[in-house]
Amino acid sequence: MSVVGVIAEFNPFHSGHEFLLNQARLVAKSDPIIVIMSGNYVQRGDVALLDKWERAKVALASGADLVFELPFNYAVQPADIFASGGIKLLASLGVTDLVFGAEDENLNFQELGDKIANITEHNIDFSDYTKTYATQYNQMVTDEVGYEVNQPNLMLAVAYAVANTKLGHPLQLHPIRRIGQAHEAELVDDELVMSSTSIRNFILHVGATERLNDWLPPVEVLAVNNAKSFPTWLMMFDYLRYRLDSSTPKELARIYQMSEGLQYKMKAEIIDHHDFTSFLRAIKSKRYTYSRLRRTCLYTLLNVAEEEMATAQSTPYLFLLGYTNLGSKYLKRQRKEFTLPIYSRVDAKLANGGPMDLQVRVDRFYEQLTMSNQNFGRRPNEVK
Repeated sequence: MSVVGVIAEFNPFHSGHEFLLNQARLVAKSDPIIVIMSGNYVQRGDVALLDKWERAKVALASGADLVFELPFNYAVQPADIFASGGIKLLASLGVTDLVFGAEDENLNFQELGDKIANITEHNIDFSDYTKTYATQYNQMVTDEVGYEVNQPNLMLAVAYAVANTKLGHPLQLHPIRRIGQAHEAELVDDELVMSSTSIRNFILHVGATERLNDWLPPVEVLAVNNAKSFPTWLMMFDYLRYRLDSSTPKELARIYQMSEGLQYKMKAEIIDHHDFTSFLRAIKSKRYTYSRLRRTCLYTLLNVAEEEMATAQSTPYLFLLGYTNLGSKYLKRQRKEFTLPIYSRVDAKLANGGPMDLQVRVDRFYEQLTMSNQNFGRRPNEVK
């Protein structure tokens, strides 16, 4: 049996993702494909264009057999924690193989992962405040293994390999060459496989047009067309302003990843800036990447404290967003073998002080933005 796993955001689900799932099917054959997918908030500190239920539905219609949520405490994190969470959840489900995209599919990722995992166990000093942590980390990897890891999917692929090493190599790694645009590329007329970033920008600035049919599967186009609005930082900035204005520096110091007095800089700059982009530029320094700052802003807006994140990390679980017939059969057949609890409905016990406490709380804000219930009363998508 080759139970194949994929870790994704699908924000939105496009033709490149469809290609990845098709490649996963070649590995899985008649066995299930299991996707661990970010929920309503994504890795770089942004809000998902479509909610987790809509994106799970599209994934199931496009080749996935089971879709589980990657919880907030793993999803809105740098690559190493994002990857560690995804690998941990897949391994707990009995997944044997991981399929992922990378700019260079010919690398021996597991060998790289083994080397880097050994390096990072050493006491490494990241004290150069003229460079971001990410830059120093990448330079360390380059110096130690002799290969520059600086492209987005490549960095994430290596993070998967390192996480796999630290868990004792439960998964066989299958890199697939990433096709289409680079992540931050501009929208061009002759590109058939657009990046998620380009498609999001197109939808937010141009809207739903027939051109989306060139890049998204029909079920995703329908979901985009039916969406009443798309949550963005444009909508959220005033909430962030209120949180910063109404909180003391001591209160803000409790926020996850609020380090080195960053709260003072944020409080000082929020007064003079009236949009999120200019505010980010104002608080940017050589020490922090924009992704790190966006995540910190999101933690601040949602009032996510350091101890809350630690509690969530210590109580992992699996939340089912949807399944096909093949996926349902796998769950019934293998459920006793799984090493983490699986939930398919949210109740008060799970939400109020339970393992899903943080997830339900941050989703409440998403519900305010979209006027769409995200947890209570929702059942997993069933695609036959």
